[in-house]
Amino acid sequence: MHTKKIGWIGTGLMGLPMAKHLIHAGYKLNIHTRTREKAKELLELGSAWYEDAAALAADSDLIVTMIGSPKEVEDCYFGPRGIFKTVKPGSILVDMTTTKPSLAKAIAGEAAARQCKAVDAPVSGGQVGAVNGSLSVMIGGEKETVDQLMPVFQAFGKNMVYQGPAGAGQHTKLCNQITIAGTLIGVCEGLIYGRKAGLDLNTMLESISKGAAGCWSLDILAPKIVRGDMSPGFSVDNFTKDLRIALEEADAMQLSLPGLALVKQLYLTVIAMGHGASGNQALYLAIEKLCNMESK
Repeated sequence: MHTKKIGWIGTGLMGLPMAKHLIHAGYKLNIHTRTREKAKELLELGSAWYEDAAALAADSDLIVTMIGSPKEVEDCYFGPRGIFKTVKPGSILVDMTTTKPSLAKAIAGEAAARQCKAVDAPVSGGQVGAVNGSLSVMIGGEKETVDQLMPVFQAFGKNMVYQGPAGAGQHTKLCNQITIAGTLIGVCEGLIYGRKAGLDLNTMLESISKGAAGCWSLDILAPKIVRGDMSPGFSVDNFTKDLRIALEEADAMQLSLPGLALVKQLYLTVIAMGHGASGNQALYLAIEKLCNMESK
């Protein structure tokens, strides 16, 4: 894979450190992002800048997208200056954005029509995982192509699991987000209960984090909540977008997921409170408001 020109699109909270890991692993990157200033660090490390996705695709063999909403992904691939306008036959396309499984399938279908391969590979682990190179990568697509990509994924991931055909990676990521949503409301309610009961919350966490309640959210997000740290490793706006997609997919499958629906409504409250850019642990603020325990 080191002989291929890698085009990287998206340098946000997670995209930037992921791209840096590739550079440090010896890969040469072509870069495009909506705001060139956000790519400054990568350009200083020797990456080449391209004005739009089409220009980048014309000069890349492997194109990785790590951007925002399904609409942005769709525009990046199918738009008037999108990847499919100039992509070369034989190219590999990897979308690592959390988006709709149906969109992953559409990208794979269009890629095949252009003699290319496409893989959906959303990640979990937040900004901390991206910085530490310890992301979990959930992968859908043709197994042979996925195997070929493993050295690239290993530059920033520690747990790469092939899930099945196109769209399977996105479905798996939605399972991940559904599970986090249910876990995180429990973490927030546990902290609210402990606070009302007069417990030292850090001492309480020492006990429950080592028992059956133990989980990533309890280890990483609960201490941030106790400190009043609502800084994003993954933002409320992005997480709410993921929950919205999960509910749309559940509706299409005629599934009732009441816990997920509740958490999404609480996150809309967090956004209305002005905390859309905060970390997803800001769910605590909505529970705190419901309990009339807002910090003074």
